[in-house]
Amino acid sequence: MIPYAAKTHPGLKRNKNEDSYAAEPSINLWAVADGVGGHSNGEVASRIACEALVAGVRDGLTLAQSIGQAHESVLEEIRARGQSSDQNSTNMGTTIVAVVFSGRKYTISWVGDSRAYLFDGNLKQLTRDHSAISELLARGVLSPDKVADHPQRHALSRSLGVSDHNTSTPSSVSGKLRKGQQLLLCSDGLTDELSDDQIQRKLRSKKSTDDQVEALIQSALAHGGSDNLTVILIGDPPEKRSSIGDQLDLDVTQDIRDPIPTAVSRSGHPFLKLWLPLLVIVLVAITLLS
Repeated sequence: MIPYAAKTHPGLKRNKNEDSYAAEPSINLWAVADGVGGHSNGEVASRIACEALVAGVRDGLTLAQSIGQAHESVLEEIRARGQSSDQNSTNMGTTIVAVVFSGRKYTISWVGDSRAYLFDGNLKQLTRDHSAISELLARGVLSPDKVADHPQRHALSRSLGVSDHNTSTPSSVSGKLRKGQQLLLCSDGLTDELSDDQIQRKLRSKKSTDDQVEALIQSALAHGGSDNLTVILIGDPPEKRSSIGDQLDLDVTQDIRDPIPTAVSRSGHPFLKLWLPLLVIVLVAITLLS
């Protein structure tokens, strides 16, 4: 069984947690769903999406098909509430990012801006946000340093639910999880507070998946915790390895601390080599004269 750790937190500024997650190692499935901000009942949409996703995979559907089923399940809930006098109760949606394994091979599918990363000592984003900002960045219209203050930074181009006309087609990537690699799934409550470099440093600083996840949650809270946040980490932490530079530094330190004796010191005092022949000549001369 692949080791994992998972945790969700409402953050410090929200009254409720609209994130949901699924951790189903028996079917090799993990997922994070983030109820779309600004839509009432986002927590209902994220919960329904996770439940439908798990049911789909259990029934033998592909991950992409299961996400399509999750979209339909959220829409069914919206329709069921359509007769309510409170029209706000029908306005719901969610993002989702999920991974399913077959042995060590994995497939990741997602809709929205919840993300998946690969960590092997270095952090690499595997997903590309379905958002207006991501499209602007891809086209070079917007520079990365302008993202934090952009008015559309939370505008999604794809999500589950919302309406029948909403774009919900998932994107997918595949790979193989090797020894010393981990997959990180998370909602934007983590990535809005921490940069990729900060996430990488926190993952490097801990030796167990539980401690890594806790470190990420606590760091996001310390940086403001302005949104709900959910983190799932799958796989064993990479073993710490010395780089070539570290090995060279260690060798140099060892040489300075324990200098190797020189050839002269190992083979005797140099003055003995110089005076011994002369001493023999003097002794022979004394013997002849006497």
